[in-house]
Amino acid sequence: MQMKPVSEIVRIGPVIPVLTFESVEQGEHVARALYEGGVTVLEITLRTAAGLQAIGRASQLAPDIVIGVGTLTTATQVEQAKRAGATFGVSPGLTREIHRAAQDVGLPLLPGVMTPSDILLALELGYDIVKFFPAQQAGGLDMLQAFSGPFPALRFCPTGGITQELATSFLALPNVVCVGGSWLTPRAVLAAQNWAEVTRLARAASQLARPNT
Repeated sequence: MQMKPVSEIVRIGPVIPVLTFESVEQGEHVARALYEGGVTVLEITLRTAAGLQAIGRASQLAPDIVIGVGTLTTATQVEQAKRAGATFGVSPGLTREIHRAAQDVGLPLLPGVMTPSDILLALELGYDIVKFFPAQQAGGLDMLQAFSGPFPALRFCPTGGITQELATSFLALPNVVCVGGSWLTPRAVLAAQNWAEVTRLARAASQLARPNT
């Protein structure tokens, strides 16, 4: 499996859906529905027991689908994600241990940051694209605009509390390359197994404008 660098992955589409599945079967249905709506980059989290298997199943759906694994908090999870078929990893924060583990197994990593100190560590370790998490709770648009001064070359994928309405404003910022969000898979829609609605939401998300990419 050919690994794409994070710099390429984040530019495939404007939105990376953040997904948590109750079952492997649910994951397969949702991944297919999102793909049919034009969303080809997915972040499947390890917040449930179905996560690793769902990653493996989703990665087989299409040759151009790009499956990331989210909520990486330990080196062991990084190794498990790579074995499961993930093509990139996403962490809520960044430690040297997670960084080394991702380097060791060859898993491109989108690390999470929230503070200037987090950013300094990410820059020290060689990252130029990071996840801003939790975006809304950590200051949202104003914080990202403030970061552009001391960190002009850094690019962000804000995730956390972002809605389709807010996404447009985030994507308009010059230091934002894409956004992450869970609005493409509302709980009620998944409970009703309304995969057509997931596809509709994905199609709308995939058409969001990105003036800076």
